[in-house]
Amino acid sequence: MTVVGPFGLSVRDQALEADVQAGLAAVEEGLLEATKSEVPFITGAAQHLVRAGGKRFRPLLVMLAAQFGDPYAPGVVPSAVVVELTHLATLYHDDVMDEAAVRRGVDSANTRWGNSVAVLTGDFLFARASQILADLGPEAVRVQALAFERLVTGQILETAGPTDGRDPVEHYLDVLGGKTGSLVAVSCRFGAMMSGADETVVDVLTQYGERLGVAFQLADDYLDIASDSHESGKTPGTDLREGIPTLPVLRLRERAARLGLPEDLALCELLDSDLADDARHAEALAALRAHPALEQARRDTLRYAEEARAALAPLRECDAKVALTELCDAVVHRAG
Repeated sequence: MTVVGPFGLSVRDQALEADVQAGLAAVEEGLLEATKSEVPFITGAAQHLVRAGGKRFRPLLVMLAAQFGDPYAPGVVPSAVVVELTHLATLYHDDVMDEAAVRRGVDSANTRWGNSVAVLTGDFLFARASQILADLGPEAVRVQALAFERLVTGQILETAGPTDGRDPVEHYLDVLGGKTGSLVAVSCRFGAMMSGADETVVDVLTQYGERLGVAFQLADDYLDIASDSHESGKTPGTDLREGIPTLPVLRLRERAARLGLPEDLALCELLDSDLADDARHAEALAALRAHPALEQARRDTLRYAEEARAALAPLRECDAKVALTELCDAVVHRAG
């Protein structure tokens, strides 16, 4: 049994382990090649986050999904490079929007080179992903374009906020489906599609990826409140301090509106105050950690992870299916 990929995923079959490891190594080479430019400055900026590392969660899903067809098919590795390039490009843009100073333990591109370079570098990565896609055929281009539309729509909806009368929790889950679920779903879709798997298998894995992606982001929401910095790798309460209404906060506001309990209303008022103040931020974080809303957010995470697991039921029993199931368990463990 060998540990590969993010979350310490264990692979029990040596042939599967070899395929996954070889595939991820080829993806890494592909990422470095795709981010080279004749202009050295562009190469440095484009490879900044590639060389900083990362979980390579989406390429791992491509490799596992490809096991349901021919994992050595020529389109598998390039499609994994495409989804990771797309993901990296969104990180460059996200850091500008969020004014983030650090990404993956290094200075963010916008900190190092400024917002304009960061945005343009993200655009460069999208362009390189598009070049690779063009060689994978029109169906791959269509699938990626639809996913990218959903991703951008999710980001716009998050920025705009829910419309009047719209349930904020429902709105937020739609946002996550677009921002995170869409690209994770495409990772599974590309792996199966490029390997020549049956269309029914492609559809099953796409549904699985959509739910797993949302569960993954919900687990991040939970960890932002519940974990210590050494567990999550980032400062606890970062989203809280920045006023980003993640699921625990939305569940709190939902409960406060429904029950009208003084302690809930007081915590909402605290969250609406200036949490740049360290003492006020610490007070809000401690109160939210002790609040039933956090447990509700954890149950929401478990529900999406369980839906992802259930989506795999029609697939044939094999080591790749076991590994995909373990990813659901890993997401649950992160939020448990």
